[in-house]
Amino acid sequence: MLHAVSGSFGRQQSHLFPWAPVCLGVGIGIYFSLMQEPPLWGLGLCAAVLLLCWLVAVWRGCHRGSWVSLVLWALTLSLTGAVVATYKAHAVAAPVLSYRYYGPIEGRIIAIDKSASEKMRLTLDNVRLSRVPPARTPVKVRVSLHGPDMGTTFTPGDVVITTGHLGPPSGPVEPGGFDFQRHLWFQQLGALGYTRNPMLRYKPAAIENADAALRLYTIRRALSEGIKSRMSMREGPFAAAIITGDRSDLDASALEILRASNLAHLLAISGLHMGLLTGAVFAVIRLCLAAIPAASLRLPIRKVAAVAAFAAALVYLGISGASVATQRAFIMVSVMLLAICLERPALSLRAVAMAALVILVTTPQALVGPGFQMSFAATIALVAVFGAIRDRGTFLRVPKWLSGVVALLVSSFIAGAATAPFGAAHFNQVSQYGLLANLLSVPVMGFVVMPGALLAGLLAPFGLEAAGLAVMELGLAWILGVADFVAGLNGSTRAIMAPSVHVLPLVALGGLFLCLWQGAGRLIGLLPICAALLFWASTERPTVLISETGRLIGVLGEGGRALNKPKGDGFSAQVWLENDGDTGDQAHAATRAGFAANDLRVNLNGVKLVFNAANPEKIDLAQACATNDLVVLPRLTDFLPEGCQGWSGADFLTGGSVAIYETKTGLRYENSRSRQGDRLWVPKPRKRRQ
Repeated sequence: MLHAVSGSFGRQQSHLFPWAPVCLGVGIGIYFSLMQEPPLWGLGLCAAVLLLCWLVAVWRGCHRGSWVSLVLWALTLSLTGAVVATYKAHAVAAPVLSYRYYGPIEGRIIAIDKSASEKMRLTLDNVRLSRVPPARTPVKVRVSLHGPDMGTTFTPGDVVITTGHLGPPSGPVEPGGFDFQRHLWFQQLGALGYTRNPMLRYKPAAIENADAALRLYTIRRALSEGIKSRMSMREGPFAAAIITGDRSDLDASALEILRASNLAHLLAISGLHMGLLTGAVFAVIRLCLAAIPAASLRLPIRKVAAVAAFAAALVYLGISGASVATQRAFIMVSVMLLAICLERPALSLRAVAMAALVILVTTPQALVGPGFQMSFAATIALVAVFGAIRDRGTFLRVPKWLSGVVALLVSSFIAGAATAPFGAAHFNQVSQYGLLANLLSVPVMGFVVMPGALLAGLLAPFGLEAAGLAVMELGLAWILGVADFVAGLNGSTRAIMAPSVHVLPLVALGGLFLCLWQGAGRLIGLLPICAALLFWASTERPTVLISETGRLIGVLGEGGRALNKPKGDGFSAQVWLENDGDTGDQAHAATRAGFAANDLRVNLNGVKLVFNAANPEKIDLAQACATNDLVVLPRLTDFLPEGCQGWSGADFLTGGSVAIYETKTGLRYENSRSRQGDRLWVPKPRKRRQ
């Protein structure tokens, strides 16, 4: 049996490199799934045991291609991934505000965007807070501007002052949900808040003294504003998003229709944009040099064109904000251009693997984000399928004039199928007509929008960029028109329930096996995918959800989740409904069961849930405790008597949101902190004082 396993591994010898980032990602995934921060001695012990295994393997004469050697390499890479993630989490450690703060706020603007409520939002560093020692002051804070006189134009680098509210980042809106605290930990954002007072410019920007990152952001910001000022109100922000990555002025309705029509990927600066830009530069430079006899006879024009295309890709990487998808595309393009310069064939899956290795080593936290997962899912699937088509040379035997259309159809279908599970899991919806929208839009992006952007860039030094931007505007108007049409079709989107934590890892494992394994054995990858679908279909949603504030309660019934109030805690309500696969809004959900906003009583397996946010003194605690009712007291000043079941304000402060499940054996309770575990980014619980 061992001989058969060894032979199976042996057949993969020339195709093992793409598995390296997979093993690295397994270690990173294990790190993020742990309930406790791994101690350094534990990692050291694992490394020592692994080293001992290597020594034994060498002593026993195991050759490089043996199954023992391959397993040891996989374990080594996985341990490396865990070490890299641990190091990164500790390296970015910074103070996090542990209480609600109101007072003076001073800082330097390093980013400008908009909140979900369309309010201007400033990210500040060099922060100073009154009565907060420097050692406990967050490295960065983010402040939304809700007050009057907020029309002031700010510049990155401005030092601003205001008086406002700040607080620590909130935990997941439901146990096991998206971890905002972890997300913001790696951004070193230690406090979020708002101000209703004017934000004043204390010192103007001094860009000459700024660091490289701020200078580059200033250039991107100026470029973005220039593009939007020369185009219409709808197409301008779209153009800025695909050139500079700035989505701050993108209309919420436009973003919604792009998502509903499965065209939101056009906003993400990824392989499509990078490939079109570098391909256009490569072709133009090569054609121009070939038209000059002296240059074509004396210069290696393919290599010169490759170097020019690399320079264009590097500039685009800088001005676009270097997102995960853009980094992946840049690394892949760089590998292929280097192969041209070295006159070597470019191995696409190796290029994808190299891009994944670089990103996972430098930003391991990207692994758990939708950008990384969807970008690499689409790329790996496209490269694997088109590589198989190229090798067999039979699937796309169609007339030459039709090959482009067939290739577009196949690529759109493959990319959509590969990213659909990840998009549905993260965004709780799938587009029913995404293939149609992509067929009508992607060619326009390739033949109109991106060439227009390149033309605008070439003409900008002469002040003639308006011609290129006009071409871009025509193409973007068409794409938005297609998005409007597709999103308006009956049943254009389908709501999807959020899956359990096992689903996406199983989907990823199955997809990777299908794409990377060589031979008929790759079909084994269908097994984890089928298991993932079964897990997804049997996912259990909480019967009751209580928000982190303790003031919003959602009870799942036959008609969907009923909420206790039509307004307030709106973000939590929206996420709960989306995770249920519910298309309703908070106002509609509040009418489902006739709950009063502040007086709610629900029977759960014979146990009564009692809640009154406005007048908790109306609750007869003696009777509730005697009958084992669950009592919810959201105010921090309220405490439950000893032996009484439920949650008070202090419990929500330390434990976060709450989920209640009805099971055959009774009720099961979870809070968000119990699902997060004892991690660096999770606030340590305070001692409860009554």
